Amino acid sequence: MDVTTCLKSLLLAIHQYRDNRTAHNAAQLQKQVEELSGMRCVRLLSSGQVLPSECVCGLVELAGDPNTSPTLTGTIISLLAQLVCDDESRDVLQSSYNLTSTLASIIHCHSATPREPLVLQCLKVLQRLTYNGRIFHCSNYIHELIDFLMSNIQSHNDDITMPCLGLMANLVRYNLSVQTHIKALSNVKVFYRTLINFLAHNSLTVVVFALSILASLTLNEDVGEKLFHAKNIHQTFQLIFNIIVNGDGTLTRKYSVDLLVDLLKNPKMADYLTRYEHFSVCVSQVLGLLHVKDPDSAAKVLELLLALCGVSGLRSLLCEVVFRPAAPRLRAASRRQGAGLDAGQKTQPGLALIQWLSSPAEGEELCCLQALQLLTELLEEALGSQVVSVCVLGFVELLVPVVLDLLQGLDPAAPDSQLRTHCIRTTHTTSLLLMLCSEDSVCRLVSRQMSSQLCLSQVELLLSCCHNNDPLTCPLTGHDSSLSHVCSEAVLKAVELMSKLRQQVKDMETSFYRILQDQRMVTPLSLALTSSHREHVQTGLRLLLEATPLPDFPSLVLGESIAANNAYRQREAELSVKRVAVQQDVPAPMGKSLSGRSPSSPSHSIHSLIEKLQNGMELQDQMKDVRVSEIMDVYEQKISSLASKEGRLQDLLEAKALALSQADRLITQYRCQRAQAEAEARKLASMLKEAEQRREELQAELGSQVLEAERAKGDIEELLQHNARLQADSQEHQSLKGSYNQLLNRFNESERLLKELQAAHISLTKQMDTLRKTQDTLRLQHDKALCELKEREEQMKSFQSELQQRNSDITGLRGELRGQEERGRAKEKEREELEETVDILRKELNKTELARKDASIRASSLELQKAQVEAKLQKKEDELNKHSSMIAMIHSLSSGKQKSDVNLSL
Repeated sequence: MDVTTCLKSLLLAIHQYRDNRTAHNAAQLQKQVEELSGMRCVRLLSSGQVLPSECVCGLVELAGDPNTSPTLTGTIISLLAQLVCDDESRDVLQSSYNLTSTLASIIHCHSATPREPLVLQCLKVLQRLTYNGRIFHCSNYIHELIDFLMSNIQSHNDDITMPCLGLMANLVRYNLSVQTHIKALSNVKVFYRTLINFLAHNSLTVVVFALSILASLTLNEDVGEKLFHAKNIHQTFQLIFNIIVNGDGTLTRKYSVDLLVDLLKNPKMADYLTRYEHFSVCVSQVLGLLHVKDPDSAAKVLELLLALCGVSGLRSLLCEVVFRPAAPRLRAASRRQGAGLDAGQKTQPGLALIQWLSSPAEGEELCCLQALQLLTELLEEALGSQVVSVCVLGFVELLVPVVLDLLQGLDPAAPDSQLRTHCIRTTHTTSLLLMLCSEDSVCRLVSRQMSSQLCLSQVELLLSCCHNNDPLTCPLTGHDSSLSHVCSEAVLKAVELMSKLRQQVKDMETSFYRILQDQRMVTPLSLALTSSHREHVQTGLRLLLEATPLPDFPSLVLGESIAANNAYRQREAELSVKRVAVQQDVPAPMGKSLSGRSPSSPSHSIHSLIEKLQNGMELQDQMKDVRVSEIMDVYEQKISSLASKEGRLQDLLEAKALALSQADRLITQYRCQRAQAEAEARKLASMLKEAEQRREELQAELGSQVLEAERAKGDIEELLQHNARLQADSQEHQSLKGSYNQLLNRFNESERLLKELQAAHISLTKQMDTLRKTQDTLRLQHDKALCELKEREEQMKSFQSELQQRNSDITGLRGELRGQEERGRAKEKEREELEETVDILRKELNKTELARKDASIRASSLELQKAQVEAKLQKKEDELNKHSSMIAMIHSLSSGKQKSDVNLSL
């Protein structure tokens, strides 16, 4: 079953269920809705056909009916959730079908059971529907929806809290009326405290939602000043960057990027970010997300980078990060992995941008356009410096071939959506090339890779597309986003690029003048000269100055085209005034309205064209210098315009018939609404009677209240006097409170000093105990040393007495030696024999004499070293033993060899 058949069956099932709400019809309708959901018709509303519009209108009406079963309502909402996938369908559902109020009414009906799956489903669809969309504060059930969200956000139930936070973040963003309503509530401070508590939640998504709501509500208030103060704003920036890099998914990253973009719109926050010390590191991590093959994440990252480029203080820092050269080690690693873009894309962040430019696939057109805009901003900043770095030139060498490839691949037979996308991409691409050509060295680089044939073929294809959508043959949409305007802008940018490079590229000047003399250039030039954008007008004037001196330039046709555009704009202004007047009398339909012009408008335009043709013939007779071929081209163009106008009129008549059938259905809906309004009016009348009775009762109560007011007046005077006394007491209390605070500060200071002194006293007490123990130990050692010293002194005295005795003995021996001298003379012969023995004994005697002197010196030193006896006792004992042995030797020598000693002494 194809989509059209399925839609017809669904519309029939809707009418059957609306006329007769039986279980069988409900099952059939649910089956048809499930079949359409299974076909995944995501762009069902983008076609603008009547059948899908009728089906969606009926489904929304049934979903908002409280009598519809919850199961069928959930199935319908599941189908609507599929339709909210793209921006165009989301805008249509929100503006034309009032889906927001319908879902809000469903939530209000089931507000008593917030954990019900139907409520959660409606919240999720509302979150997707209201993202980046403006909700009117006066819409139905919006106040009830806000109250429901605030009460459930404070319930601390994670299942319901997260979708409520996300929906609240959408509602308060860029919506002053909703913000004012929330700030006027009585429990707003409790709501703020709840949101601040959510900043410590373990889910990054909840943290981002809470921070987004706080930023929208309190950024310019006292709470916001405290929350986003200069002391903690850097921590907030670090938190947001961490969530962007390490978020739970695309949804979290999307809202965190929106939060940072909103903060950048505040000049104070942007100034704080310029002074953030970790900005370069955070941006490098964000640029790393471009390597992920996710168009949604890449689009949000590029949106953030474009917002950062909008801050003058951050653009230069962003250029340094994007065009930063790779480290030597990384460059060597990339060369080992292989040459090319993929091998080195991790080493330089700017190469990821080139990756999103090369051959954009379906769904990646937005990323390609954002990358082109970002590169235009960054390269304009980098090339605007006094010295262009080598890294930027190397990056441009890689960029130019990729950008030139984007100019190719246009198919004039492709659908309008693809032509529109290609024209917009061509406009951004040529803008980037024009910016690159503003610097001489880069312009030479672009001119070496650019060819005149490429520009000429591209402009020829764009002109053919622009001629097929000529506003003289096809009606304009009234704004600059139509296909003809987009094609014209792309043509002008491409021709301007040819003008820029006509001196550097071979045959470019010939191609440039050839394009300017083409008849099809009339449409782009006329649209540019009558545009409301200053840049388009200036571009058109520059090209017009170049084209006016050319011999074959169709200046006459250009003038007529400009006049036709001005006349069309005037008619559109008049018709818009008439439409406003009609819309004030006729209620707006719920379904998508088919906008069409009145039948008199095409006939009036045809007559005006005929008059212009006649005027043109008279002018041709006067101007003999104009060529006949140009006149024939004008007439052929006018004739083709008339033929296409006739076909257009047929289409408008068919659309008008469909609009009439839709108007009949809307009249029936209006009658139902009128009946409901009358019932409400009767209810209001009964309420008015009750209010009158209540007024009489209140008037009686008012009399009694007047008496009470007089009595209260006297009480008030007494209270005022009492209040004066209380104010005096309050002032005295304030002065006493100040003195009390001073005394309290002094007391706290004294208490602190007391604690410090007590701690010092305890430490000194411990030190004193330790010193006392050490003193006792030293006293015992001193007493012991004194005892040992006394013993050593007694021993020294005994040694001295013995020494004196030995000296007396030596004196006696010397006397005996003198007696022996006489005998020695007699014994000269014996002396000769004993001469050798005497020599030996003489040597020993010298040694003994030296030892005796050493012993006397040591004995005298012992008296001087009494204080060091404790450490040298053992050594002195050894010395005393040695002395005793020497004395014994002397004694033995003096007693055993008396004769020899006498001779030695002589």
